[in-house]
Amino acid sequence: MRKAEIDHILTTMLEAFGNISDLNITVGKACQVESSGQLMAVPIDPPIEKLTPFQAEILALNLVNSDRRLTEILISQGSCDCSYFLVGKARFRVNIFSQRGNYTVVLIKLETIPSIDDLKLPPQFAKAAEEKNGLILVTGATGSGKSTTLAALLNKMNEEKSIHIITLEDPVEFVHPHKKSTFNQRELGSDFDAFSSGLRAALRQRPKVILVGEMRDRETVEIGLSAAETGHLVLSTLHTVDAGQTINRIVGMFSQEEEQQIRRRLADTVRWIICQRLLPKVGGGRVALLEIMTSNLRVKDTIINGETEDKTFYEIITNGDAYGMWTFDQHILKLYQEGLITEETAMAYASRKAVVGRGIDTLKSAKGEKTADIDELNMDDEYEAQVKK
Repeated sequence: MRKAEIDHILTTMLEAFGNISDLNITVGKACQVESSGQLMAVPIDPPIEKLTPFQAEILALNLVNSDRRLTEILISQGSCDCSYFLVGKARFRVNIFSQRGNYTVVLIKLETIPSIDDLKLPPQFAKAAEEKNGLILVTGATGSGKSTTLAALLNKMNEEKSIHIITLEDPVEFVHPHKKSTFNQRELGSDFDAFSSGLRAALRQRPKVILVGEMRDRETVEIGLSAAETGHLVLSTLHTVDAGQTINRIVGMFSQEEEQQIRRRLADTVRWIICQRLLPKVGGGRVALLEIMTSNLRVKDTIINGETEDKTFYEIITNGDAYGMWTFDQHILKLYQEGLITEETAMAYASRKAVVGRGIDTLKSAKGEKTADIDELNMDDEYEAQVKK
């Protein structure tokens, strides 16, 4: 199978439906795309009703493009990451992995570099681009849009600041043009061998801002903290669900003897923790749901001393509106009020369902809508008769 044939298949998949985010190539299934969060089969010409192991492997090896390092990683570790450019159409982040002896390929479509306004991110998010040093973490599950959010943040810096920015990525996803800033984007494998070594080298390359694709291990976290402490602004991601778990995950990478020291370093360096999920939007597509925590005295104290029953990050964020903070639940209510999500979606994704339920009832009452399914409440006849006497 030649590159032209691969490109024909990918182009057909990409143009099959609207709002496509992923392309999925799995043995035993037709070629599929994820459109508005739903997997849809795509008819290919000539027809491929069910992909054979040979077809999937040929597709996978063509996407690897004879890269010896990626081929060795795929064979030894069972999966590898790379990027693929479909000329004039799209750029993809690609993951190839082995399952039951066959290869599966997932291509994630990368949009053009978005702006904060394009993503409809809250206005306080833009303030993160004004930071001069410290640590900004964007967290969430795989596929929740962390890379896109960070790209929007870097794009704002690129438009407003004349600075040197270095990114360490696996692989490079959004290719930033030189605007006001100077970008050097390095890819794992071809430009550096590990995030820790790439980050250590970056400290000698005189950047003002360093993007680390992911804080994967203790060594990377430690060097990242050192960079943040020495005047750099470090941006990175973690696979955690909320601000409290983010702090606990980082602290958990170190021994118990080091815990207090790491907590103090985090308290001094953390500027923003932005946790992200994607929700199905009314009318199709998805909308970003954010939990935003920035740094203040209460946050620093809780990072140092840990959460207690009376003092949690959730409670601090809930009451941190003056600092631009809000919880997932507060943002859910805002999205519901704006008509972007349904009540069912709001309740399904709520962190604390009772809080969101009460909030929805309040919003309904303000609009004169029913807040319960019960239409009539009547006292029984015997009680009514006694009252009348």
